[in-house]
Amino acid sequence: MKLSEGLIKKLTQPFAPSTMVELSFKGNDLSVKTDEQGQAILLFIGKRGEDGNVKGERYARRLKYDRDGTLIKDHWELKGKAI
Repeated sequence: MKLSEGLIKKLTQPFAPSTMVELSFKGNDLSVKTDEQGQAILLFIGKRGEDGNVKGERYARRLKYDRDGTLIKDHWELKGKAI
């Protein structure tokens, strides 16, 4: 499943640093882990079970910066099933 532009736009907003954020988007439950700057770096998308974990798919975000600190690569990659 490819991430939609609307979801990517939602994930680019700043969040609280170094936390796990619980969201929903178009009928899917999301768990988003953030880095020290509050950027989303790990995404679990699917349905939340009774234990609170999201079962579905897991995505990781790759952020690459040049020496000046300018963002040169921002890419979400499917890593497999989230169980």
